[in-house]
Amino acid sequence: MEGCKANNHNVSYEIRSLDDTVWEDANYAILGGLTKEDCAKACLEDCNCDAAFLQNGNCRKQRLPLRFGRRVRSNPIVALIKVNTTVQSTRGGSSDSGKEIKKVIRSDVLIVSISLFALAALVLAIFGIYVHRNHVGRYKKISDVAPIEGVGLRAFTYPELVEATNEFKEELGRGASGTVYKGILLDKRSIVVVKRLDKELEKGEKEFEIEMKVIGKTYHRNLVRFLGYCREGVKWLLVYEYMKNGSLADILFNQENRLCWEERIRIARDIARGILYLHEECEMLIIHCDIKPQNILMDEHRCAKISDFGLAKLLKKDQTNAYTRIRGTLAYVAPEWHRKLPVTVKADVYSFEIVLLEIICGRKSVDWSFSEDEAILEEWVYNAFVDGEVCKLVGDEEVDKRKLDRMIKIGIWCIQDEPSLRPSMKKVLLMLEGTEEIPVPPSPTSFLSTI
Repeated sequence: MEGCKANNHNVSYEIRSLDDTVWEDANYAILGGLTKEDCAKACLEDCNCDAAFLQNGNCRKQRLPLRFGRRVRSNPIVALIKVNTTVQSTRGGSSDSGKEIKKVIRSDVLIVSISLFALAALVLAIFGIYVHRNHVGRYKKISDVAPIEGVGLRAFTYPELVEATNEFKEELGRGASGTVYKGILLDKRSIVVVKRLDKELEKGEKEFEIEMKVIGKTYHRNLVRFLGYCREGVKWLLVYEYMKNGSLADILFNQENRLCWEERIRIARDIARGILYLHEECEMLIIHCDIKPQNILMDEHRCAKISDFGLAKLLKKDQTNAYTRIRGTLAYVAPEWHRKLPVTVKADVYSFEIVLLEIICGRKSVDWSFSEDEAILEEWVYNAFVDGEVCKLVGDEEVDKRKLDRMIKIGIWCIQDEPSLRPSMKKVLLMLEGTEEIPVPPSPTSFLSTI
């Protein structure tokens, strides 16, 4: 191969593929539209490239070290690692050639030894600086960072996050479990979101541990990426990637920036894929418990990503339901919460349906500025479906009548009062993609008196 090998014919490299792993992305170059073979070749011919990560045709070149690696099932990213292979002497070769190879091997051993010694010295120096910074000066009274067992994420110090957020100056919003702020990490100049959990929360420490263990082991294109955490004494904070376009609520309820029909369908599918991952593809079954437009964030390409796992409920693989206090936002809470019945993943299905109807109609689920017949969105939608007037739900907008009818029927199936009648998120996604037939849904029990 040309490239690095051309400088020394006694040294060669090869690319080895490593699947189902995720590493910290610290790329120095991104090449688009490449196959796996093209990406491997591009890294092999680049002396600065030690590894490349390929995802959706984007080849991200990266230097050593590779950090924060973890194994993730069904991971779409392929890691391509450059490996140094030493040329072996051929049988019957000349003695001069053998001596030359031995010299190369001795040189390699010497270089590796010096490199390891220098690396060890650097690590010790960095460790000494770290210890000094955290135990001397104005922060010498800060308690040690408490690691979360089983989570391989970056542990930030509280002063780091105070500096990143400019002393929590720019507030982005408030949620059920805390307040979020915009920040900039000084080491990488990257924009992040810092969520400060409220100490006053009931069982706050348990909520924090849940959020750590849930998000620390999840990775999906429709989930907001979790970067790290801080837990120093009573100070508990989470750090996420920053979503440029804010929340779905910011876009959906802005009449001046109304989403086109196809974009709304795509966003609904994105949300469904994210929930399906939580319900069926994680190491532990996860009930989000607070699906709503404010917890669905939009990246620069308007790809929908689910956030805020502060209220998440974890279930073991052989566990299908749990008893718990009411969580989430009232307008999106499933009926079983109020009846003190065991909660299952079908609670998220119900909440998704409310969001789906909001996406279809471009309005909030409860809005008393409308007439009494239209104020409660799901009742208005069901009555329009029964009367064969679903087109009035989108006003003067031109939409595909067949697709609109499908979306409405999906929504009505998801709001059935009886959880067992609601489809799973896998079936919901198949229906949204048009690969699953949708029978005519029955009336939700709570609507019978209004028909």
